Amino acid sequence: MKGNEDNDTLVASMPEVVDQVALARLYGEPLFAMPKDLYIPPEALQVFLEAFEGPLDLLLYLIRKQNFNILDIPMAGLTRQYLSYVDEIRQTNLELAAEYLLMAAMLIEIKSRMLLPPKKVADGEEAEDPRAELVRRLLEYEQTKLQAAAISALPTYGRDFWKGQVYIEQSLKPRFPDVNVIELRDAWADIMKRAKLVQHHKISREELNVREHMSIVLRHLQGQRFVEFEKLFDVSRGAPVLIVTFIAMLELAKETLIDITQAEAFAPIYVRLAYSPA
Repeated sequence: MKGNEDNDTLVASMPEVVDQVALARLYGEPLFAMPKDLYIPPEALQVFLEAFEGPLDLLLYLIRKQNFNILDIPMAGLTRQYLSYVDEIRQTNLELAAEYLLMAAMLIEIKSRMLLPPKKVADGEEAEDPRAELVRRLLEYEQTKLQAAAISALPTYGRDFWKGQVYIEQSLKPRFPDVNVIELRDAWADIMKRAKLVQHHKISREELNVREHMSIVLRHLQGQRFVEFEKLFDVSRGAPVLIVTFIAMLELAKETLIDITQAEAFAPIYVRLAYSPA
C-alpha cells in the first residue's frame, strides 16, 4: 500500500500538458498526461556505482582499491570482500553471478591450500605459492586492460575526426590562359625589330586605312582555326603597314571580333576569329 501511495504522489507531481508537447510516447502514440495506474518496479530505480567486465576485473579493482601488494595478496581479506559482492549480485542476477561463483571457489581453494603445510620439495628449491597462478592471470589481465585503454584513447575516424572532402567543379570547355600585356608587347617589339632589318631605298607616300586592314586581317583568319600572331604581319611592306595592321588587330579585339590566345604561359600567341554561338 505504501508503494502505491508513493506512486500516486509521483504521478500527481508530474505536469499534465506543457505547451501541447507530449511528455512521452507509448507504442508510437503521444502521451500528454501520466497514467493514474503507473507502476514503477523497485528494480528500475537501482543505481550501479561500479560495473565490472568479469571476475578478474573485480579482483583487480579490490586489490588496487585497498592498495594490496599484488605479489603478496592477503587472501582472507580479499576473499571476504569478493564474497560480499557476489552475495549482492546473486540477489538480482543469478546468471551473472555464475562466473563470479567459479572465481569465488578458486579463491577459497587457494586460501585453504595456504592453510595446509607446504609440499616437500628438493633442497635449494622454494615451495610453490598457491597464489602464483592467480597473480599471473591478474598481471596479464591488467596489462591487456591498459593496452586496450591506450588504443581506445587514440583518435578514431568517425568518433574524433572526419575525413574532409572537397568537390571541384571543372568546366568541360577548355579555358586558355589570358595573354599578358607584357607578352603581347614583347611579341610586337620582336616584329618591329625584324622589320628594321629590311631596308628600303624607295621613298613613297602611301595612305593607309585602318578599316581596310581590319578587313584584310579578317579575310586572313577566315576558314582557319588558329593563325600565329607573326604570320598576320608582312614585314616586307615596312613599319607603317605593320603599325596599321597592329592597330587594326587591336580594334578587332576591342570589338570582340577576334580572340588572342595562348595554349600555355610563354607559348606562341595565336589569333582566331571570335566564337559566336549559333
